Amino acid sequence: MNDDVRNIVLGVIVAGIGASLGWIARTYLWKRKLRRKQVFFGLPDNSESLLVVNREAGGPDLTVTRHDVFALLELSALIKDCGAHAQVVAHDAAQQGFGERTEFCVGHPAVNRRMAAHLASLLPGIRVNTDPEPGPDRGAFQIGSEQYRLEPGRSEYVALARLTADQGRTARPVFLFCGQRAITTQAATRYLARSHERLARKHGNNTFVLLLKVVNSQAYGPDVVELVADVTRMAQTPLPTEVARKTHRAS
Repeated sequence: MNDDVRNIVLGVIVAGIGASLGWIARTYLWKRKLRRKQVFFGLPDNSESLLVVNREAGGPDLTVTRHDVFALLELSALIKDCGAHAQVVAHDAAQQGFGERTEFCVGHPAVNRRMAAHLASLLPGIRVNTDPEPGPDRGAFQIGSEQYRLEPGRSEYVALARLTADQGRTARPVFLFCGQRAITTQAATRYLARSHERLARKHGNNTFVLLLKVVNSQAYGPDVVELVADVTRMAQTPLPTEVARKTHRAS
């Protein structure tokens, strides 16, 4: 074997080793990224999760609004990426404990009984005005001492929460997408899909509650979303008696 042939063979071997090492490194990084995503969402391989939605107009059939369908598509893609499975359940048929399976609860507490229960038991610092009559406070959020009013199509709010139970590492989180309008819940699921890596780095696998603002949805749809504040502490602190009474009378 002359020097030229030997150099070619060595070059091929080195290239093969380099390609193999690169593939191994990429596979390792991809798997590590996937594991972090699975831990954040509480979705290990082949696990089950719930997508809890409204039953439109209170009818017997599970009829989901257009924006809620888009929200479910965003969440379904996340679940599929984690190698897990999803079951769509109506809000009044979801009868499971907290932390048994990862849950994604989508909708307004006025039409989603499961959402209303989660807010009452887990986030007592958030009150939502559910008064069906027109008025300036209709649909408004009360979080601590702050009120966030709904301006349809211009300025709308949605609470995005990741809630965990103190049941060890095996407990599954509950994600809430509580919006003033259906388009805001779609905006919150899209925000989570785009930002889950950053949220995982910042909050780890702990509870957090974020208040998001959907800007000018009549022009931009669910795409322009601003983070108003991290309201975790306020959301978990029961409202003062006088504020709770006021919001209760308003709703």
